[in-house]
Amino acid sequence: MLAAVPPSPVFDALATPLVWTGADGRIRDCNLAFARWLGVGRRRLVEQPLAALEVEGETLRHALRQPGDESDAPLRLRRLALAFLGGEPRFADAWVSRGGDGGVLLEAHPVDEFPGADPALAMPLALSAALRGLAHELRNPLAGLKGAAQLLARRAGDGEMRELVALVESEVGRLGALVDQLLSPQAPQPHRPLNIHGVLEHVLRLAEADAGWAVRMIRDYDPSLPELSGDADRLTQAIWNLVRNAIQAGAANVTLRTRAALAVRIGDEVHAMALRLEVVDDGRGVPGDLVEQIFLPLVSGRADGSGLGLALAQQVAREHRGALVYRSRPGHTVFTLQLPFPPLDAATAVPGDTQTGADAAREAARP
Repeated sequence: MLAAVPPSPVFDALATPLVWTGADGRIRDCNLAFARWLGVGRRRLVEQPLAALEVEGETLRHALRQPGDESDAPLRLRRLALAFLGGEPRFADAWVSRGGDGGVLLEAHPVDEFPGADPALAMPLALSAALRGLAHELRNPLAGLKGAAQLLARRAGDGEMRELVALVESEVGRLGALVDQLLSPQAPQPHRPLNIHGVLEHVLRLAEADAGWAVRMIRDYDPSLPELSGDADRLTQAIWNLVRNAIQAGAANVTLRTRAALAVRIGDEVHAMALRLEVVDDGRGVPGDLVEQIFLPLVSGRADGSGLGLALAQQVAREHRGALVYRSRPGHTVFTLQLPFPPLDAATAVPGDTQTGADAAREAARP
């Protein structure tokens, strides 16, 4: 195997990132493609523990601890997240081979941070039309049930009968709200310049009212962000859906993080600068059997869930020419909302909206 071979111009000519270690697990060298991929000088990688480059999970660490020899077949590791000393993570599928000296060769095949296309875009249009038709058909029976329940409530006495009538009213109300969400009858509002940190502060107030002291809400804002163009109410609802999902997944800590990203591709468009808004939690994560369906309507990992929160959040992202993507494992889930900032020459102020991103960040930091 190649794990212990010295540097060679042949390796530097390859576009595939390669790195190899000695028996002690420390990097002996790498090719130029690996150093460029990580965004670090080649010499700085030498003598660093290879396992220390893994920034999420312990897949690589476990693989390096396994005994083996050069006769073993290469081990495939899916979606490794690697970075050098706090740098931006790079994602790759990797092959790990062992050499006769006990060292290893790692061959990285870079992949996108967020795998796959938007599952909601793959939903057949016929299914979407059927759901809307079903919602319309449900409205009239629900209105009749609601009226009947209200009449029964007036005639019911105390005790079990009143409790049963109250249960019927409650369930009819829940189904009515579900139908309203499915139809989304609210017409889109014109987009206006807004302060994203003001939206996040509103969401934090909702979270504190919902979860109290059971969940620690953490702000990690970039106060230098410019104003975004959008619908504050719709964005509040979308972000609140993400935060509420994190709380219901048993998270003890939820972080709202804002950053600017440059030269971002969203769909077929490349934007000079975009907002990268992350909702990070330490809850149970996305169930494995729902990974490919999580953004589809009526799909939920909870028995009492409506399955509309993430579908609506994805819809709001598309309304703002953005995207909602995620990665998840138990104990670490990140939903990332990417929204393009308007071009500088198109950004216009709205009378009465004078608070800047820096003002909001200072206000949020006050006790």
